[in-house]
Amino acid sequence: MKLTSLMAAVMAGALLAGCASDSANVYSKNEMRRAATARSGVVQNVREVKMEDSTGIGGVAGGVLGGVVASQNIGGGTGQIVSGVLGAIAGGLIGNQIEKSTTAKKALEITVKLDNGSRLVVVQEADIAFSVGQRVDVLDDGRTSRVVPYMGGNGAY
Repeated sequence: MKLTSLMAAVMAGALLAGCASDSANVYSKNEMRRAATARSGVVQNVREVKMEDSTGIGGVAGGVLGGVVASQNIGGGTGQIVSGVLGAIAGGLIGNQIEKSTTAKKALEITVKLDNGSRLVVVQEADIAFSVGQRVDVLDDGRTSRVVPYMGGNGAY
């Protein structure tokens, strides 16, 4: 049972470690002190989408946990092997679903028509409300883009 507890702790830690932010309000340390270009435009469309950040760790940890628990508690000899395999398959499927449900977040697909006439689409966490016709800035540092409300060029967001 100590192994079962250890695997459950590893699975929980792995799921929590994958909880990175895709918010326009949150910057990673790697994004600090990196210049970004701000392009202004108007929101043309906002669509709610679901963001998943599945790493596969839930399925692997669930499979190991299910296999160990089933093989220790069901049958003997060949039956123990079969129950271990079936437990691993069931545990993997359940672990995968648990990971998907704990890492899924609401997101927005935001279509912006820039002042230069070009259009672009950015998907980001749904923590800032946007509406069609709203004036926005698109911040792009060459690696990441984010949409933020336009503040009239006064530098405050």
